[in-house]
Amino acid sequence: MQRRTVLQAAAGAPLLLAAPALRAQEFNQTVRLIVPFGPGGTSDILARLIAPALQQRIGQNVVVENRPGAGGNIGADAVAKSRPDGHSMVLLDVSVLATNPFLFQRMPFDVQRDLAPVQMVIFAPYILAVNNQLPVQNAQELAAYAKANPGRLNAANSGTGTLTHIVALSLAAHWGGPMEHVPYRGGAPALLSLVSNEANLTMAGATQSMPYVVQGQMRGIAVTGPRRFPNLPNLPTFRELGWPEPDAGTWQGILVQGQTPPTIIARLEREIAAILNEPAIKTRIGELGGEVVADGAEAFRRRLNEQTESYGRIIRANNLRIE
Repeated sequence: MQRRTVLQAAAGAPLLLAAPALRAQEFNQTVRLIVPFGPGGTSDILARLIAPALQQRIGQNVVVENRPGAGGNIGADAVAKSRPDGHSMVLLDVSVLATNPFLFQRMPFDVQRDLAPVQMVIFAPYILAVNNQLPVQNAQELAAYAKANPGRLNAANSGTGTLTHIVALSLAAHWGGPMEHVPYRGGAPALLSLVSNEANLTMAGATQSMPYVVQGQMRGIAVTGPRRFPNLPNLPTFRELGWPEPDAGTWQGILVQGQTPPTIIARLEREIAAILNEPAIKTRIGELGGEVVADGAEAFRRRLNEQTESYGRIIRANNLRIE
């Protein structure tokens, strides 16, 4: 009897040891999905697409919270300083995390230490578009206009030092015609500046800019990425045109606090991948001009490291800083 009791206790031990890991994967309160920009941008669109499905899968409310400011640092910092339990996440363009350490003299958090990649969401190529009043119809005419009118083009971007700003700087150098760069608080207000004729051109992820171009509210000129868009077949790619930064675009991903247990990260990684591969979600992202890229936390981390190195070089070369 004594031996049986010991064996029973030993058999029960793994269950007791596993219990904390099982509990670590549970969600027991409202989950915040923070977007560090205003409503209407690519991150916001994706967050509001993902949140209801994630809510069903984890059995807790998932609320989208917009926390704009400081080039995305305010929203990202809220997650960096949150409890490491998976109940606070941030969804943003990975280039924000790759560029901000070079742009700001002081960062309120350390990207590598305080944030942990969970899952990539999409890649959306950029659409370069101009307002309908600008007297150009295509890429060649735009490049010629920029060269013939140095400093007259007003280029809206989603914030100083953002990738849309960096790519526009590269284009201006390639065209031989400098442009005035006007920062806005996100891609959505930059796009609206074209519709209202405040700015001449801008670049934004296809997920947010495609509807404006398709509906004729602005004139599409060219696209980044590996191929032309099926619903905008007349817009050439940067690579076809020989323009710089042909593979630039918005790589959107979800991160949690850096000390979050691996079990929680793995649970979220699986759930978000399953959501992104649902036919309805995948189709909707495709309609918005994006491509699902749910290749896991490690691939996300590698991409972040590569972009940090690449864009850091460009920022240093142009001496870009945000005070």
